Amino acid sequence: MLKKLSYISTIFLSAFLLFQVQPIIAKILLPWFGGAAAVWITCMLFFQVVLLAGYIYAHILISRLKPALQKWVHTSLVVLSAFVLPIAPGRQLLDAAGREPIVHLLYVLLVSVGFPYFLLSTTSPLLQSWYSRTYSNVLPYRLFALSNLASLLGLLAYPFLVEPQLTLTQQSDWWSGAYIAFAAACVLTALYGAKTGPGECPDNTEAAGAAACDASPPPQMAEKALWLALAACASVLLLATTNYLTQNIASIPFLWILPLSLYLLTFTFCFDRSGWYKREWYIWIVTSFLGGMSYALLQWGEGYSIAVKIPFFSAGLFFCCMFCHGELAARKPAPQHLTSFYLMIATGGALGGILVGIAAPRMLSGPFELAIAMTICAVLLFIVNFRTKLLARAALSVLVISAAVTAVSYIYSITHDSLLLKRNFYGFLKVAEYKQGTPGVYRSLMHGSIIHGIQLRDPDRRREPVSYYSPGSGIGRAIKNLQDGPRRVGVIGLGAGALLSYAREGDYYHFYEINPLVESVARQEFSFISDCPGKVEISIGDGRLLLERENCAPYDLLAVDAFSGDSIPVHLLTVEAVQLYFSRLAPGGILALHISNHHLDLIPIVEQIRSTLGLKAVLISAPGRDDKQIFGSDWVLMTADRDLAAIPEIGGVAQALKTKPGISLWTDDYSNLVQIVKYKLPSFK
Repeated sequence: MLKKLSYISTIFLSAFLLFQVQPIIAKILLPWFGGAAAVWITCMLFFQVVLLAGYIYAHILISRLKPALQKWVHTSLVVLSAFVLPIAPGRQLLDAAGREPIVHLLYVLLVSVGFPYFLLSTTSPLLQSWYSRTYSNVLPYRLFALSNLASLLGLLAYPFLVEPQLTLTQQSDWWSGAYIAFAAACVLTALYGAKTGPGECPDNTEAAGAAACDASPPPQMAEKALWLALAACASVLLLATTNYLTQNIASIPFLWILPLSLYLLTFTFCFDRSGWYKREWYIWIVTSFLGGMSYALLQWGEGYSIAVKIPFFSAGLFFCCMFCHGELAARKPAPQHLTSFYLMIATGGALGGILVGIAAPRMLSGPFELAIAMTICAVLLFIVNFRTKLLARAALSVLVISAAVTAVSYIYSITHDSLLLKRNFYGFLKVAEYKQGTPGVYRSLMHGSIIHGIQLRDPDRRREPVSYYSPGSGIGRAIKNLQDGPRRVGVIGLGAGALLSYAREGDYYHFYEINPLVESVARQEFSFISDCPGKVEISIGDGRLLLERENCAPYDLLAVDAFSGDSIPVHLLTVEAVQLYFSRLAPGGILALHISNHHLDLIPIVEQIRSTLGLKAVLISAPGRDDKQIFGSDWVLMTADRDLAAIPEIGGVAQALKTKPGISLWTDDYSNLVQIVKYKLPSFK
């Protein structure tokens, strides 16, 4: 009994830590890469590739080495891996950022957490193999279900227990301590395991596990190819759905963890027992959800709240993954082929990560991977059920055609009116022109689904401030009430360069923009920069990091324009960040925070920071005017030594910042976005 408990507890702990470390390290790294949603996708790519490496290692160890040597090789590496702790990367490693963020991010992950993660990833297949040889009357696949259950618990514990209670430093320390406990448990288990040589049969093969040593032939290449395709499809669906949610809402651990938790839950259900997945049911369930998701992609814009989008796409992901993983479980081989089976699953997972994390940003100009993944899922559903009843085959044929048409239509809906469509690590940019042939013709820059700048095309009006920057907006009122002489203005976030509408001769505007693609688009497709009568300087890199490093004259106004709508760079809104901003402001200078957001209520966070630092602040919520291309906007104006409410043009529309019970102060070591999500009732207009 003690032997079995050692296997179970070690597998459980390793899987728990394997997935607990993912949100921890991703949140540590997020600020150093501009808070971009792609940080999580790149981290997932890394974890899937290292998981594959771990499965390859386990397969080679089991198939090539004798049991005693397996034990000594593995325990030696486990003990050695404990010496690279703790996992938090040093600032020197993070500061060495190159021009290619994906490469640098992968390098940081490899150096900081690669070795421990690799050893954790080997545990489940390796110990399952040892277990099947030690206990021949028990099939090991339920241990795979246990492993995925532990992974799920590790993920869910993060947003509900770990993140609200521990700082990032404490999270790193506790995980490192738990890893040492795992290393001890793994060494102890190795003393019990690997008793029987590779390919040898235990004496008691008459029970349920006799299949482990039967004469069943190895799986055919076609079967292995189907394993790979099913695993890759589920992985692509997972990452594409995560991309869709995070790039349009926020890069927060909750939205990272929810899709991954559902993905792991399907593994647990499918490999625990066969009753969870029934092919004849899932033909119709998956067909229904793929059809609904296809409609949603084409019809749902910003008119649907996250209370609709998140549950619907999460449910679709769940049932599609149930199909993929249910088919894998139904096709699992005899235990002597266990490690090769897991190897193909891991290869499919890594392939999905490579396709979404590396290939898609380079080969696709827009966010098309979800529509493509849904089409692939429909094709696999058709292939697996090709020999089913005529009615089901007809329905599946219609589904495949509909999914393909949807993918083409979705791609066309994004590309057909584009003057420019480009994509990189930070997301995709689209430039389009509307109301052509009318006096109100205008050009817009979109980042994901959010407009990041508009310019009227009439030569007499193209320096007119619109969108979030109208004269009645908070930033418009702040700039107009600066001193009369030359003004120094710093801006984090370039967009189309629309704030240059307010520049006068002699003014100096310095933009800090993390995405180099934004600068080239702003210069090529918009004329704000070329039309500016003052001096314009643009620095490429994370705005906060650049401000920390530079030594320049103070600004009269510093605008942080990075909170409008989509993924939120949390590190720009901590108490340390605001202290930095005020260290770069002249006496009487104004800090302007653009906090317009569809999904997150940032006002209580700003109020906490204002109160802690003893600053003065007002909120200006300006209404929109669709006929003039003016958007509703929320700006917080903050000062250290100036009463903004006493300025008639500001005080007349200013509001006090409201707090919210239970909100904790955001610091560089602690933040929790789940507390400020705006929950709305579904709208079906």
